[in-house]
Amino acid sequence: MSLRPVLETRAAQPTMEGAGVHLHRAFGFQDPSELDPFLLFDDFRNDHPELYQQGFPWHPHRGIETITYVLAGTVEHGDSLGNTGTLGAGDVQWMTAGSGILHQEMPAGNREGQMHGFQLWGNLPGRDKMCAPRYQDVQGKEIPEVIDDDGTRVKVIVGSFWGKTGPVDGIAADPQYLDIHVPAGVKKTFRIDTYRRAFAYIFDGSAAFADASRPQGVLLEKEVAGQEVNIRDMSGDRTLVRFGTGDEITVQAGPEGVRFLLISGAPIQEPVAWHGPIVMNTRAELQKAFAELRNGTFIKPAH
Repeated sequence: MSLRPVLETRAAQPTMEGAGVHLHRAFGFQDPSELDPFLLFDDFRNDHPELYQQGFPWHPHRGIETITYVLAGTVEHGDSLGNTGTLGAGDVQWMTAGSGILHQEMPAGNREGQMHGFQLWGNLPGRDKMCAPRYQDVQGKEIPEVIDDDGTRVKVIVGSFWGKTGPVDGIAADPQYLDIHVPAGVKKTFRIDTYRRAFAYIFDGSAAFADASRPQGVLLEKEVAGQEVNIRDMSGDRTLVRFGTGDEITVQAGPEGVRFLLISGAPIQEPVAWHGPIVMNTRAELQKAFAELRNGTFIKPAH
């Protein structure tokens, strides 16, 4: 077994999207090879309706998949193909934009005004960029959860883990998407296939991830379960942890425990031409997409 080195930890940065939704961006609109096949990750948690209720009015998508995971509140969605629905707490929507779709997402808070959730963008390989659009709307009750003897809980949203398989299928980048809670003070190791790029996103509590290397910066020497491991300083809420190559990660939960997303996928390793929610392989393909938006031919007829 080989421990994945921690390449980087960084805090998600506040930004604004849609019609004025205040959110935090962990990564996006930077080097697309950094976390290939993933392009962007937004944390749209907010407890103040005036900062999110304007939502994300009609906008186009092509060449990507968007994965929305709701923790609190609701998100009403609709598209140019006539699909409509509402995501509630614990629900997931995996939208394959493919050849093109016009889409809107309108968030609403719960009784306390909380609107909590995440959106991940996954790239599509060139062979699938013009495939037919499709939705996979998954209710929280359909997502399997595994509970280990030490109290560790893992929701398997996509992929297979600990003998359970998530309900989303047919995704090009062969991703794994896990929602993990590790109780206070527990040290836990998770396997990740070596061929996958991987990151963790902490959204509750704090933790430190064991590091296979000794990078510049402060390291802590701690005795954990009888083994001395090198770990970085504890990282807290809204922290991205990017991993290098290996087949496992080890996390030490902080005094209040930790909850984080662990996401990985097979890199596509193709050229990326990207502007907003349209991601193609070449500038010519990107220009063609925007020309089609202008002349009304962006949405392709169903075959």
